[in-house]
Amino acid sequence: MSVTTEIEVDFPYTLTRMGIVMTPEEGNAYEAEGVLNPGSGHTPDGTLYLLPRLVATGNVSRVGLARVIITDGVPTGVEREGVVLAPDQGWERGANNAGVEDPRVTWIPLLGLHVMTYVAYGPLGPRTAVAVSDDLRAWRRLGPALFTYDEALDMDLNLFHNKDTVFFPEPVVAPNGVLSFAVLHRPMWDLGEVKPGEGVRVPAGITDTRQSIWISYIPVDAVMTDGAVTNIGRLALWEGHRFLAGSEYPFEQLKIGGGPAPIRVPEGWLLMHHGVTGVIDGAFSQQQKVNYAAGAMILDADDPTRVIRRTSVPLLKAETKDETDGIVPNVVFPTAIEEIEGQLFVFYGMADSKIGVARLDRVAE
Repeated sequence: MSVTTEIEVDFPYTLTRMGIVMTPEEGNAYEAEGVLNPGSGHTPDGTLYLLPRLVATGNVSRVGLARVIITDGVPTGVEREGVVLAPDQGWERGANNAGVEDPRVTWIPLLGLHVMTYVAYGPLGPRTAVAVSDDLRAWRRLGPALFTYDEALDMDLNLFHNKDTVFFPEPVVAPNGVLSFAVLHRPMWDLGEVKPGEGVRVPAGITDTRQSIWISYIPVDAVMTDGAVTNIGRLALWEGHRFLAGSEYPFEQLKIGGGPAPIRVPEGWLLMHHGVTGVIDGAFSQQQKVNYAAGAMILDADDPTRVIRRTSVPLLKAETKDETDGIVPNVVFPTAIEEIEGQLFVFYGMADSKIGVARLDRVAE
């Protein structure tokens, strides 16, 4: 069944639901509390895979690998191939929580590698981490992402929890004129979540304390020498941090965060994101009073710090039973985009319980 959601007439892309591609497997302990928010990628033989977040009892997450079944050009299901990342490092496990969550996977041709960003849910809460692979199966951890100090911000970004992180697929020119790998992320400004009483802190010049999308950079020359990868670990040290986009419209009233890796389109870079409304009852609890919807923006092709267009209403919002009822109700959470037989598809989490797919179309203006 195809269902088109409310249309943003001033934005040149639409989403149409195409169905559900993955639901929890009965009797699979790793999936007792849902399958959701997948990364994606192709193995060297061209086969398309999802890397879903698998949630076991107690909200312990792992990253799985599942081959996408395609029927008449449309993703219709998956075949599981096991777990490829588990919280087996000390910094991914806390006394009362553990997990490797919400992977975003970007194929970067210049590196010849898939770069995964994921949330390591460790002793101090959620932190962004980085891993790389050439086959989607064997992943080399590069560790938690670290932020260089920027005196102009008057703030150390390493102090904050961080989520919704994803790399661009090709280098861009950073504001300092250096060819760089670019990465989007979402700092969480409430230090009281780690140390009660510290409250909310924001960098210099930032007046909106809501969680927003930021961009940081890694110079290509810091990772590669003469076209060869010589220091892959440098992908986990980010610099040149800048605010990119914050909440502007009603469906983003509480916060926004990045989605799948940006893709090049005729207008620039297309970035899917999520907008959130409702009430948050603490950073460490599964939310029950929020609504997540999918929006999008277009970033300038030459300067991705410039937002040139964005949706004022969602491209997709929680409307079907699978999106409104689940572990966390009323959630549509896009995390992967793939091209299949010339058509783009967006994979998204449904109520933190299942994985759906929607067709992404460009409309005539």
